[in-house]
Amino acid sequence: GDEASARSGRENGGGSGMKGAIFDMDGTLLDSMQVWVHVGEQYLRNRGIEPEEGLGDVLFPMSMRDGAVYVKEKYGLPDPPDTIVTDMDAIVFVAYRDEVLPKPGVAAYLESLKKRGIPMAVATATNRPMVEAALARTGFAGYFKQIFTCTEIGAGKERPDIYLAAAKALGTHPADTWVFEDALYAIKTAKAAGFYTVGLYDETSRNDQEAIAGLADCYAREIQSVSAQDCT
Repeated sequence: GDEASARSGRENGGGSGMKGAIFDMDGTLLDSMQVWVHVGEQYLRNRGIEPEEGLGDVLFPMSMRDGAVYVKEKYGLPDPPDTIVTDMDAIVFVAYRDEVLPKPGVAAYLESLKKRGIPMAVATATNRPMVEAALARTGFAGYFKQIFTCTEIGAGKERPDIYLAAAKALGTHPADTWVFEDALYAIKTAKAAGFYTVGLYDETSRNDQEAIAGLADCYAREIQSVSAQDCT
């Protein structure tokens, strides 16, 4: 079928097939997923409350709003959920602005794509102020033609809207555009929309690694292992 012919085109010296690259941010460019895992615990500690063991694992799958409701009810907090969300957002923002580090090999990898003239974009579920603060401090901001956020697009990564918008901005066709992601559901979405998918390891998605490796067109523990030769 089409997939087989596309693959044989790549295998038979069709070059890398990469004409554009779209990067997820958290867990892909930045080692930032732990910020989200621990934000509820940090919020409680800031208020002088010791959180229960494993609270981060309970809150991590929830939206920020649902997490705020959970924390309010569980710990009997007087503040409305919206206030708790605002306070948690402030904790996350400071982490992005001051603390979050790149994942190994990312700086060199972005530089190598820039040298090859590959246009790049960021597609993230994180809100723009946090994204811009982190990319500015890590020195990555200059590599990207545009930043796309799920909030501004109006859809999460269970829909392909964000990837299609990014490809359009890059001027590339999905089949020639590599999407770098650490989350299984996002890789599923991008692959179904016709993108070439690169699955990367992150500790928070450790239980999904087998599924990610099976689904993604290319899989790597660290981004520096992703070369045209290994992935085609």
